[in-house]
Amino acid sequence: MDNKKAGKFIYLPFLLIFETMKFENTLAFAQSLDQADLLSDRRNDFLFPQQNGKPFIYLCGNSLGLQPKAAREVLELQLSNWENLAVEGWFEGSSPWMFYHKELKKLMAPIVGASPLEVCPMNTLTVNLHLLMVSFYKPAGSRFKIIMEAGAFPSDQYAIESQVRFHGFDPKDAIIEVSPRAGEYTLRTEDIIAEIEANGAEIALVLFGGVNYFTGQWFDMEAITKAGHAVGAIVGFDLAHAAGNVPLKLHDWNIDFACWCSYKYQNSGPGGISGIFVHDKHFGDTTLNRFAGWWGYQEQQRFKMEKGFVPEAGADGWQISCTQVMPMALYHASLLNFEKAGFIEPLRAKSKTLTSYLIYLVNEVNSSLGEEQFKVITPAEEKDRGAQVSIIAKQDGKEIFQQLVAHNVLGDWREPNVIRLSPVPMYNSFEDVFLCAELMLKISKELRR
Repeated sequence: MDNKKAGKFIYLPFLLIFETMKFENTLAFAQSLDQADLLSDRRNDFLFPQQNGKPFIYLCGNSLGLQPKAAREVLELQLSNWENLAVEGWFEGSSPWMFYHKELKKLMAPIVGASPLEVCPMNTLTVNLHLLMVSFYKPAGSRFKIIMEAGAFPSDQYAIESQVRFHGFDPKDAIIEVSPRAGEYTLRTEDIIAEIEANGAEIALVLFGGVNYFTGQWFDMEAITKAGHAVGAIVGFDLAHAAGNVPLKLHDWNIDFACWCSYKYQNSGPGGISGIFVHDKHFGDTTLNRFAGWWGYQEQQRFKMEKGFVPEAGADGWQISCTQVMPMALYHASLLNFEKAGFIEPLRAKSKTLTSYLIYLVNEVNSSLGEEQFKVITPAEEKDRGAQVSIIAKQDGKEIFQQLVAHNVLGDWREPNVIRLSPVPMYNSFEDVFLCAELMLKISKELRR
């Protein structure tokens, strides 16, 4: 490979980037990128599903991440602790369960740009969204509305609808949805900000996804937060498709709260434990409501079993039930892989190039077909997307998707005509991306005969 033409990886402490890149639509070029990739060995830390004796090209990490090889080991360790220590495992052994979440907090914090005190692993995503809204959705007088993106994941829609009904409001009156302009698929930041400003006196809460699940658009979270705060609103985010995918600075961006699942880009297993973030500026606010439980009570006094809830310092004070040891162990296994990779920045650098290469290859497929069979609706600008590329198949979409799966390429289908492909930098290769596009072209040609 001619490095001056194709570019090369440069590795600085915890930073992996490409120089100016000119892509080529060849297997040899894709393989040359893999040879230059200093994260390529991370692929060996994961288990790939098999079909007909061959591993899948797995491009569905936006829905469920692959199993880390270390998952079985850490889970067996905790099973062993349960077997040998039983109830004493809460305070005995190499990682006593009573304090196990603190090991994870140190590894979670760099992934979302927070301090360990501001994050906590607990519950599942929508449960945490409800718990945080108990604290941070505080309608009063004319300020009772929630503004969100149209087309948010249904769980968010349902949670928000039920919260406003709980407070006695009609969702039609209390929820403002921001939609893309006619003929567009993604939101413009200026339109989000304009809608916030236009309704500012009535907005109690701005609640967006970090990355939209359908289009893969990464919203300008910092700008949205500034706009929300400027009109006197609280600002929170559902980071299901953002945490472990894109670089976040929740503390520095002054975001009030956030929550995320850990089973997508953070590979903690189906239904894996969730995480929360609460900005430390709220820790001293005694006016915040919360649904309290024993595990959120101050740690040093917890076993006195006294009445009158006194929260533990930081995000831990939002806990309700005791540590979920087994799901936490699986999350721990994946977080250790992030630590080995240098956390988010190296992964992000590779991710931008992976998605750019995939988009380039999709356009090459269209050129070979002589028409736009596949339309990418994920933003073209790297800063506006994560690892996911959403593609409208203009004809035979479901058949193309099914044929991809039959040929060991596993992405994700969304009605009515969208194929979501997510090359995850932790375990996907440039060859994966090339072979996927090559197969898309082959299948499309065969369906036209």
